[in-house]
Amino acid sequence: MTQLPSSVPTGLFIGGQWRDASNGGKFVVEDPATGQALAEVADATPEDGMAALDAAAAAQESWARTAPRVRGELLRAGFEAVTARAEEFAQVMTLEMGKPLAESRGEVAYGAEFLRWFSEEAVRIYGRYSTAPDGVNRLLVTKRPVGPSLLITPWNFPLAMATRKVAPAMAAGCTVVVKPAALTPLTTLLFAKVMEEAGVPAGVINVIPTSRSGATTAPLFADPRLRKVSFTGSTEVGRVLLKQAADGVLRTSMELGGNAPFLVFSDADLNAAVDGAYNAKLRNGGQACTAANRIYVHSGIAEEFSEKLAARVAGIQVGPGIEDGTQLGPVIDDDALVRIGGLVDEAVSTGGKVLTGGHRMDRAGHFFEPTVLVNVPREARVLTEEIFGPVVPISTFDTEDEAIELANSSEYGLISYVFTKNLARALRLGERIETGMLAVNAGVISNPAAPFGGVKQSGLGREGGEEGIEEYLETVYIGIGNPYAS
Repeated sequence: MTQLPSSVPTGLFIGGQWRDASNGGKFVVEDPATGQALAEVADATPEDGMAALDAAAAAQESWARTAPRVRGELLRAGFEAVTARAEEFAQVMTLEMGKPLAESRGEVAYGAEFLRWFSEEAVRIYGRYSTAPDGVNRLLVTKRPVGPSLLITPWNFPLAMATRKVAPAMAAGCTVVVKPAALTPLTTLLFAKVMEEAGVPAGVINVIPTSRSGATTAPLFADPRLRKVSFTGSTEVGRVLLKQAADGVLRTSMELGGNAPFLVFSDADLNAAVDGAYNAKLRNGGQACTAANRIYVHSGIAEEFSEKLAARVAGIQVGPGIEDGTQLGPVIDDDALVRIGGLVDEAVSTGGKVLTGGHRMDRAGHFFEPTVLVNVPREARVLTEEIFGPVVPISTFDTEDEAIELANSSEYGLISYVFTKNLARALRLGERIETGMLAVNAGVISNPAAPFGGVKQSGLGREGGEEGIEEYLETVYIGIGNPYAS
């Protein structure tokens, strides 16, 4: 086995206790850079899932009554603890997910910031008191926690996706059951351990890694004590979960797939646009819902842009993320390799040209060459499907209207990128492109202080910012009779 820090737990965390699965089952977590086993993790059953909901429900009333300042201070303590153990978290993340250590360190800082941000938001849950328009009754509006929440996180950002959900839920006064991705559960388990050590009460955070997600969580959806589901993952799975949530009329937050357009206009700073495309596409090896998936460049500068970007991409140092100097790690598994290769092959067979890369790498682990494609037909699947890999497909446009039409030609609408020096154009694009987020002259804009989320098939709700905590709060109106009535 590849060495894993001994501090990482591998059991279920339910009601403040670390335990084995009820049937003793385990599943293997692999290092995608080697294909070797990292650890065996307890494989939660449906009974374990219900035990986690039991614990969350039992702790809900007490946690909801806990003073906002106390909830905030516990989140702040979590921030301090995660930050203090940043290198440990980074190593675990790199081993189980594959990203370079430098990127893992960046994710630790980003993920920890959700704990700090929502520690401050916990004391800013406001209501209002007013006189009814007819001058008779008084209107009191207050907020209260939704209740026990199921948080389903993806494999590609195993710390940040956990903190982005757990922190606002805790700040609002909700207890949680976290179901991490089976491919990368170790970081989340370490996070739960750190939060336990920081003083979070038993039952507030429960973690149930499992290799059978649907079977394990289905009973929770059917239980009336569950009041909220937050999911980050594919649109296909999100649709299934929305149908399950409908029967219980559960509150839902869905951060689903993306197919982000990256528009480079003729007046753009070309070097800045190349840097932006590099960061927007190859961060996390392209395995991000925010990754620039479709690069559209004005025809007058497309050749120069493509050559500059290809030269940059060709120089990337590829290897296991745990090794110093690595700039691009493996993709998550062999299925991803096969899918990415199929997208590239189809693009080339229909007229696309490879400027660099284009193949699976002949080495242990799951590595695909960083790739730049040009002359990609607009109907090619590499432009219409989420790639989730280090492949940059480039196509062209001639007019602003054409660029907008191309940007909006997807069922997704999570994030879009625009490079232009024309402020008026940027504002027009902000009003016309169907997207939940717009990056202007920047390749990375995710920030805990900003609302993250999409439109169309990219999901429902927002995470982060002032809006993030609202996802875990119910609005309650209390009507009070005329205080001047005799």
